[in-house]
Amino acid sequence: MTERRVVITGIGAIAPGAVGAKLFWEFITSGQTATRAISFFDASAFRSRIAAECDFDPAAEGLSLQQIRRMDRAAQFAVVAAREAVADSGLDLADTRSERVGVTIGSAVGATMSLDREYAVVSDTGRKWLVDPAYALPHLYDYLVPSSIAAEVAWAADAQGPAVVVSTGCTSGLDAVGHARELIREGSADVMIAGATDAPISPITVACFDAIKATSPRNDDPAHASRPFDRSRNGFVLGEGSAVFVLEELEHAKARGAHVYAEIAGFASRCNAYHMTGLRADGREMAEAIRVAMDEARVNADDIDYINAHGSGTKQNDRHETAAFKLSLGQHAYRTPVSSIKSMIGHSLGAIGSLEIAASALTIQHGLIPPTANLHEPDPECDLDYVPLVAREKQVDTVLTVGSGFGGFQSAMVLSRVADGVA
Repeated sequence: MTERRVVITGIGAIAPGAVGAKLFWEFITSGQTATRAISFFDASAFRSRIAAECDFDPAAEGLSLQQIRRMDRAAQFAVVAAREAVADSGLDLADTRSERVGVTIGSAVGATMSLDREYAVVSDTGRKWLVDPAYALPHLYDYLVPSSIAAEVAWAADAQGPAVVVSTGCTSGLDAVGHARELIREGSADVMIAGATDAPISPITVACFDAIKATSPRNDDPAHASRPFDRSRNGFVLGEGSAVFVLEELEHAKARGAHVYAEIAGFASRCNAYHMTGLRADGREMAEAIRVAMDEARVNADDIDYINAHGSGTKQNDRHETAAFKLSLGQHAYRTPVSSIKSMIGHSLGAIGSLEIAASALTIQHGLIPPTANLHEPDPECDLDYVPLVAREKQVDTVLTVGSGFGGFQSAMVLSRVADGVA
């Protein structure tokens, strides 16, 4: 039986600094940063009062008043990004068997913003222990159940195949796309609308990360707060956003002459079974995920042209994945450009893995590596080529993109060029 190969034929993106995949690419290759003081609520009581917010107007993006009322911000992101991805792919869903089209959406925290807001309403801002359900919106149940996000995307696309939400923390965006790939490979679908979304900039999320001092307190200089691999880094910057893709089986894409951004050639995930927030210094679990993903893609270390790093800007993560790159790629790690787009758009939890897949596919498309912003003084323990400050022109045929999440989740994906960008 011939192996079913899976390719990306459409990209949609909503990110801090840019709405739309074209503007997203321009932003992350400019070296600008989107971090600013939190504007969604009064954050004055918190240790970290900065975030990378999206300038997103759901009405301007074509959502109806009823959709806006019904859907959490994360779901709005996903529906709009999915619509862009489908349009970009040129796929006519009306001419596609709907039962052969599926949806996978990754999300770390689901409808956090709406849950936080609605709890404040029914509890009278926390003053009532016994809340009053009379004040609750009828859509409150949808906010509780993350699967509603996948359902919204499926309804919008009339996708009647498999529809799931993948929630594995900060690797959700990689794992959701990896799962979609497997559904196509096994024959359960020919087309998957896959990606991730998160809109976590709410008091409860900020409080959670404040409690463990994971986020940067550099409130007086938001634009330079996210500084992965820099000696002076002191935590990540919370972000939000979404990236959604149209994935197709190769022959399906070929039959319609689709433009192909990249093939998802390999994917693997591992868990360190070690600590909820801690990482082993040697990076062994991430290195194992990288090794398996490269084996599946049938590439060697020397074939990797660029690494899109997790690069969160925490002390332990940046050292952990630097060690993982060295362990998995050997000496080639020192010759391979590495960068973190979180330096520019923050860490959107479950969504960021899909935004990083988008960046990786567009790097192959354009031959330009996004920079690591704010990297002025590299940590001596992070001694690889992190493409500081300015984007770099380079022919890129194979990209490794990785993710690391609380709970010990480690994921790796290999994207490869398809000859002439045509299936």
